[in-house]
Amino acid sequence: MATRTQARESVIGLLYAYDLGNEQIAKFSDILLEDKKIRNKQKDFALALFNGTIQNLQAVDQEITEHLKQREIKDVGSVEKAILRLSIYEILFSGLDKPIIINEAIELSKRLASDNAPKFINGVLDSIEKK
Repeated sequence: MATRTQARESVIGLLYAYDLGNEQIAKFSDILLEDKKIRNKQKDFALALFNGTIQNLQAVDQEITEHLKQREIKDVGSVEKAILRLSIYEILFSGLDKPIIINEAIELSKRLASDNAPKFINGVLDSIEKK
């Protein structure tokens, strides 16, 4: 059975594709999640995260923009942006503890993003968490 971390990783992939212009990716999310063996409760969890992030994208991106110090959102890499979008959605709209969300984002960024991404993502999310 898939874990929540694996579900989040799949959501990051979906958000990444969405950011690259594949706005129809939602139509294929069931197939993509099944390919990753994300099923049952974890599939529901992943779909809720993906759909919630997309539905609240404007608010999430506004939050990112407010907490970027030396760059604009368009300058953030697509993988890093996907991780930030998912994490900020969870911070703003889920009942999970912020430290858990931030830790998960840092761990995912270590596996999926550039070498500098964990520090960058931690900085952005930490500034939101202190708000």
